Amino acid sequence: MPRAQSNGIELEWDDFGSTSDPPLLLIMGFSAQMIAWDERFCQQIADEGFHVIRFDNRDVGLSSRVTEPAYTLDDMADDAAGLLDALGIDKAHIVGASMGGMIAQLFAIRHPQKTLSLCSIMSTTGNPEVGQATPEAIEALLQPRPTTREEAIERGEQVGRIISSKTLFDADKARRNAAIAFDRANDPDGVARQLQAIMAQTARESDLANVKVPTLVIHGKGDPLVTLSGGEATAKAIPGAELLVLDEMGHDLPEPLWPEIVGAIVKNARSAS
Repeated sequence: MPRAQSNGIELEWDDFGSTSDPPLLLIMGFSAQMIAWDERFCQQIADEGFHVIRFDNRDVGLSSRVTEPAYTLDDMADDAAGLLDALGIDKAHIVGASMGGMIAQLFAIRHPQKTLSLCSIMSTTGNPEVGQATPEAIEALLQPRPTTREEAIERGEQVGRIISSKTLFDADKARRNAAIAFDRANDPDGVARQLQAIMAQTARESDLANVKVPTLVIHGKGDPLVTLSGGEATAKAIPGAELLVLDEMGHDLPEPLWPEIVGAIVKNARSAS
């Protein structure tokens, strides 16, 4: 996979579809590598006529480790903008999940000239009064990071059972994905630095009020990690934003819901043109 110079660091990335199609940038969440955007999910969007790009955020996967100074989600939004510059892309549809949704929101705020449309999935506004995790989900998130492959596989299933869809969770897939991610890259220190960036975020409602592009907010009704009020607040803050609440979705992108999720993303992006 290729790497690109961006914002003073290097980002690992890959893509799907034709470079002649409108670009759509996928931003993944806390501690998750770009492979958490399943290749088949990416291809489904590409098959609808988009050039889909995914990448490893700083401090995970195969992108640069940034040990000092402490960075913010604003810096991570600038990373994404720098990646587009490195790829010679002026504007893109921006889609982010969880922490990636926070970064996507900041991308639209900080780089409106590069933003064609915005989709924020299972995320929140930075306001501590909304979207707060349940105690069980917080405990799962803050467990010590695995140091062996076997620990990673067990933790992948354990955390998935807590935060994912209660009816659509696939334990075998969670274990497979955890093993693949561990084999590709494992850096507990980098994950801790990402968590610091999340904890340092401030409320964005006033800035989100200035977002002018077509916006879609997708949230799971049963999300225990970023509860539904976070998605509701995001949609309320952005003028004209559409809120799609999926009853069976937790803090995950379960494969049976891909047709509805992909369809909504594609519809929102097409509305920008």
